[in-house]
Amino acid sequence: MAAPFRVGRSTPAPTQQSSTTCGPACVTVARMLANPAFADWVRHGYPDDQAQHTADDRFAACEQVVVRRTNGLVGAGERLQPPWPRALGTPPWGARAELEHGVAVPGTRYETQWFRLAGRARLGNVHEELRSRTHEVGPALLYIGSTWLPRHIVLVLPGGGGPDPDLYEPSTGRVVGLPRDRFVARRLRLAGWDVPWCAVWPAASR
Repeated sequence: MAAPFRVGRSTPAPTQQSSTTCGPACVTVARMLANPAFADWVRHGYPDDQAQHTADDRFAACEQVVVRRTNGLVGAGERLQPPWPRALGTPPWGARAELEHGVAVPGTRYETQWFRLAGRARLGNVHEELRSRTHEVGPALLYIGSTWLPRHIVLVLPGGGGPDPDLYEPSTGRVVGLPRDRFVARRLRLAGWDVPWCAVWPAASR
């Protein structure tokens, strides 16, 4: 049985393998956290694996599989989706389907919450929601960008017990914190982007 895969601030993590695959990289890491056997294959391969020779090759191949689903007309779980150009990255609806059908505990639902125009008080509540929902249920995707467009995606990691969530930052392959003061001030400084736009996170229990 494969050992659980973990990432942390002192543990190196995979890096996105192209300029437009931050979302697929986050989804792939989320799947590695949920599926130790899958993570073991990405990291070490199989003895007779001839197609992808290195961990980076295998990770890149997984990213492209995710892209075909998130940006295709039919996504994970056979869900129909509106078309979305690859050059614009990963649409939230495609990412949501990936999390529901490849990462989450069966039956867990995800939802997209937009907060680009929220004030500081609302962003403070969102920060707490990111911490509590990922701690209690599973990972979330956070879209960030410029004033005008979302441009980058990071993975909010489950299991953190502190006041600030931990993030997997795919552009650097590092785990960093998400301080509340920087979040509400829209000064995130993640991959050159500052403004929080939306989250794809576990749905609140009804």
